[in-house]
Amino acid sequence: MRSIRVYGAALAAALLTASAGCSLVGDDGGGEAPASDRVVLVTHDSFGLPKPLERRFEEESGYDLVVRGSGDAGTLTNKLVLTQDDPLGDVAFGVDNTFASRALDAGVFTPYDADLPAGAEQYRLPGDDDHELTPVDDASVCVNVDDTWFADHDLAPPTTLDDLVDPAYRDLFVTPGAATSSPGMAFLLATIAAYGDGWQDWWARLMDNGAKLVDGWSQAYEVDFTQGGGSGVRPIVLSYDSSPAFTVSGGRSSTSALLDTCFRQVEYAGVLAGAQNPDGARALVDFLLTPEVQAALPESMYVFPVDSSVELPQEWARFAEQPTDPYQVDPAQVDEHRDEWLREWSDVTSR
Repeated sequence: MRSIRVYGAALAAALLTASAGCSLVGDDGGGEAPASDRVVLVTHDSFGLPKPLERRFEEESGYDLVVRGSGDAGTLTNKLVLTQDDPLGDVAFGVDNTFASRALDAGVFTPYDADLPAGAEQYRLPGDDDHELTPVDDASVCVNVDDTWFADHDLAPPTTLDDLVDPAYRDLFVTPGAATSSPGMAFLLATIAAYGDGWQDWWARLMDNGAKLVDGWSQAYEVDFTQGGGSGVRPIVLSYDSSPAFTVSGGRSSTSALLDTCFRQVEYAGVLAGAQNPDGARALVDFLLTPEVQAALPESMYVFPVDSSVELPQEWARFAEQPTDPYQVDPAQVDEHRDEWLREWSDVTSR
């Protein structure tokens, strides 16, 4: 799940840094420390905290921190499930609420009831009675619009999912696909929550109204969206609730997130069952909840902290408004029906 900078450039740089694969923070070239002296974090490729914070963890905990990138949230979850008997590390971060039930059912994690900061209890994973997963951040996937484009064309922008199938917005919407993108999957879940058994009909109408499907968020936002920095021609795009904080010029944002279209995503950390260093894993989970890390999340990983007492960056506080009632689907339902829903979605969108 990751948002934007006019934003694309900064995001691309962050992803290049994070996706370098395996990195050992504090490595002096002499090889990895013994298992008891290091903690191995398995995470998605978008993970990236400021280096001073990573060094602070090492200094305060006494452990070397090894960060191992493992693809996006879906790929990460699949790898954790496949390696459950021989875990890739000690702790995992980045499994979200659309994949979490699969990991819990496979026995990937072991219980750890971390002390949550103010406001974080609301982000607990439903059904995780043993507290195997600890909420660390959240961000909602939302339809975004180019306010400048709509003002220039004397057309009121859409505000709801129903509006997207209105002929007034024909050929204006671009979204990453559910089968190839985490935000695309979240958007599919939003429509399932909104329309129940009628979601396929809504998608058929959306495609008939000229919606464009692309592989991923970068293609949708940075190439096809009119505010993405390129030569895009579509002023409606699937992105995040935080996105308007990154299209600010002259004290105003040129984009808006449609808060009635959002699906909430929460990312979790958990101690891996069979970890070689469970004490280090628990220490890292606790560290991710500290005020310093929580405050760094918006500008380092483009997500909201779960700690409600943390002060947001100025432009986030002004322009990154969160939905009060985002769409949600029970994680157990997602786990049970994900493959079925994706097959049906593929059938509808390929007609």
